[in-house]
Amino acid sequence: MSSRTLAASYVVAALCGAVALSLGSVVAGEHVPTGLDQAFESGVADVFGGSWVLSVLVAPTEPWAVLPVLGVVAVAGVVRRRPDLTALAVSAPAVAVGLNTVVLKPWFGRYYDDHLAYPSGHTVSLVATVTVVALSVSTTRTRVLTVVVGVVLTGCAAVGMAGLGYHYVTDVVGGAATAVAVTLGMAPPVRAAVTSGFRTGPRRRGPVP
Repeated sequence: MSSRTLAASYVVAALCGAVALSLGSVVAGEHVPTGLDQAFESGVADVFGGSWVLSVLVAPTEPWAVLPVLGVVAVAGVVRRRPDLTALAVSAPAVAVGLNTVVLKPWFGRYYDDHLAYPSGHTVSLVATVTVVALSVSTTRTRVLTVVVGVVLTGCAAVGMAGLGYHYVTDVVGGAATAVAVTLGMAPPVRAAVTSGFRTGPRRRGPVP
C-alpha cells in the first residue's frame, strides 16, 4: 500500500468517525425522531405503506446475506495469496459490529421504541462488508462500482428499516459512517501485521550437529 493510499484511508476513516460521533452527539439519549427522521418515515409510508417490498430492501443487511460475501472474499484472499484480505474479511466486520453493539449503542443511548438504535447494527454489518469488498478488488473501476452498489443497497436498507420500524434514517447514516471508519482504519494495520508475519515467519533450524 502506497503512502498516499495509506494516508487517504486514514483521512476517510477519520472523517467518517467524526460524522458518526457528531451525529451521535446530536441524538444521544433521545427517544424521539429528529425532523429528518420524521420526514423520511413519512415519505416511506406514503410510497410503500406496509408493502412486502420493505422486507426485501432490508434483506442485504441480514447475516445470511453478508456472511457468504465475506466468505468469498476470505477464500479469494487465500487463492490470490493475499492473507491480509482474508484477515480483513474475517476481522473488520466482526470488530465493527462488536464495537457498535457493546460500546457505541449503550454510549449514545438513542432509542427507537424499546431498543437501542444508534448506530444501526444492520447498517454496520452491510457497509463493513461492502467496504471489505471494495478493498479486495483490483481495479479502480470495479472499486467505484462496488461503492456505488453499496450506496444503493444502504439507501434501500434505510427505506426498509424506516418503513418496518427498525431504525431512524439517522441511525443508518451513523451506522454507515461507523462501518467505514472501523474497516478503513483497520485495513492498513491488518495488512502490515499479516505481511510482516509472513515475511518474518519462523526460521528453519539447521541440522543439529
